[in-house]
Amino acid sequence: MHVPDGFINAPTSAVTGVVAAGAIAVSLRGARREQGGTSRSSAAESGGERTAPLAGLVAAFIFAVQMLNFPVAAGTSGHLLGGALAAILVGPFTGVLCVSVVLLMQGILFADGGLTALGVNVTDMAIVTTVVAYAVFRGLVKVLPRTRRSVTVASFVAALLSVPAAAVAFTFVYWIGGTTDVAIGKVATAMVGVHVLIGVGEAAITALTVGAVIAVRPDLVYGARGLQQRLKLRVNGALVDVPAAEGARTAPVAARTSRRTLWVTGLVTSLVLAGFVSFYASASPDGLEKVAADQGIDRKTEQHASSDSPLADYGVEDVTNARLSGGLAGVIGVGVTAVAGSTVFWVVRRRRAADVSPTAAENV
Repeated sequence: MHVPDGFINAPTSAVTGVVAAGAIAVSLRGARREQGGTSRSSAAESGGERTAPLAGLVAAFIFAVQMLNFPVAAGTSGHLLGGALAAILVGPFTGVLCVSVVLLMQGILFADGGLTALGVNVTDMAIVTTVVAYAVFRGLVKVLPRTRRSVTVASFVAALLSVPAAAVAFTFVYWIGGTTDVAIGKVATAMVGVHVLIGVGEAAITALTVGAVIAVRPDLVYGARGLQQRLKLRVNGALVDVPAAEGARTAPVAARTSRRTLWVTGLVTSLVLAGFVSFYASASPDGLEKVAADQGIDRKTEQHASSDSPLADYGVEDVTNARLSGGLAGVIGVGVTAVAGSTVFWVVRRRRAADVSPTAAENV
């Protein structure tokens, strides 16, 4: 759903740019809280220290999976947007930053998503998807049993709804500032229809990923904070739950995989997906491209400012072998996104440390 230059007029693009910039500024502050930055609670502090290193990896993983277009209908494909996945794994504010880093790298290096439309894309793909997904997720988690399975189910539903929500948001923006005269009702129907199907794929990817991380390190999943196991006793060789009255205290879920192992596994997985699996992705236009072509809203599409980039269109310039070119571009993209994302969240953590230090000094 990367909006190219020329779909939306300059005034509307400027307004969405201001909205996106404001949301990123708020998210930078919010990310410090999500990573334990402004909380005096030791639990929040500990949770933040555990999840902060994952943020750069989440951005890299989203970049990789977005290269894997999957077919959803005749002549149409879809790909992960990532807002739901990021919000649930590392928090909604940090999630907005993760997806924004991905969109920035894609726009500058790979000519994917217009630079003048960057505000539109951040608003639509980073802000709307994250806010809607996390609101739905939190609502479901509150009414479902506090179990790992419930978190996975809530992740599926939240991701499923976030994609058509983004389609509605794009339609609204196009209604305000579209550059072609097209019946907005037809655009809305087509956009929502195809993106409901794409949402199913988004939901499956999100639920599988969240479920996989929860299985090995539930303490690292922001949306699963607070999940605890009842204390158990061994009775006649079998483990049984401690009765509620005796088990008022609970034990945190034991970590079975180190953070370094999880980080390395996630990075290797991202590199394999972008460098190898992406070659087999669907070549059909994605939902927005298909609707734009069918409805005629792409008539004023402009050439991308980075169209002469050596990595434009996810290929490496002067590498003639298509498989090798695409694979190298994917690997480079994962690496650059991981570094950019990690740098952003390193700065956030440094600011967090600077905020906490005066408080710690006062308590000495």
